[in-house]
Amino acid sequence: MELIDVNDRVGFSDEFAPRILRAGADYKVPLICLNAGQKIPPHPSGTGVFYIISGSGVMTVGDEKEEIKAGSMIFVKKGETRGIEATEQLTAFAVHMG
Repeated sequence: MELIDVNDRVGFSDEFAPRILRAGADYKVPLICLNAGQKIPPHPSGTGVFYIISGSGVMTVGDEKEEIKAGSMIFVKKGETRGIEATEQLTAFAVHMG
């Protein structure tokens, strides 16, 4: 078992770079820390589950846009494009599979 204190890993910078909490051959768990106005442009990827820890923003999946906030969980199918834009400082983690 590995216990990760996510709060210890939170950090913001002028340019977004995910903080990888854990990764294996068939999965990756990035911590996403975005300042207001920062974004991850829509891109295709494997199956993903996103959980918003704090803050708010807009998640784009395919042609759909959805407001997200602390407590939101988003499921994205493999191959669907996804992106996030923070409307206020936002912290989330994702689990990418396959």
